Amino acid sequence: MKSRYIIGFFAVFVAAGLILTAGYQFTYNKVLERQAAQPQDEVYGTESIAAEGGAVKNDENEGYYLRELHGFVAVYLSDKETVYEFTEIPVSDLPEEVRQEVAEGKYISDMKELYAFLENYSS
Repeated sequence: MKSRYIIGFFAVFVAAGLILTAGYQFTYNKVLERQAAQPQDEVYGTESIAAEGGAVKNDENEGYYLRELHGFVAVYLSDKETVYEFTEIPVSDLPEEVRQEVAEGKYISDMKELYAFLENYSS
């Protein structure tokens, strides 16, 4: 009688494992299908969320401005009003010359230069 219980528990354990595995595979495949259906531009594009909540595209030729926002460096689009990215770089940690440039609105011409600046001062 005892061996029947052991076999029954083992069978339930194996069945539960198979159900969990099948559920995982099903959801994993659904996620892969959704990602394949999305255009790559939407996933890796140069869109940002503006403060008002709308998506904003930035023409790469327009450039960016670095300005202070609540004691931290913030990246603005070329209109100097739309926030492109918030950073965790305190303005007080910047060298005096760079601090003055940020206070006046430091112009960055392209995304490569922007991320080079952010990488330089973020650590």
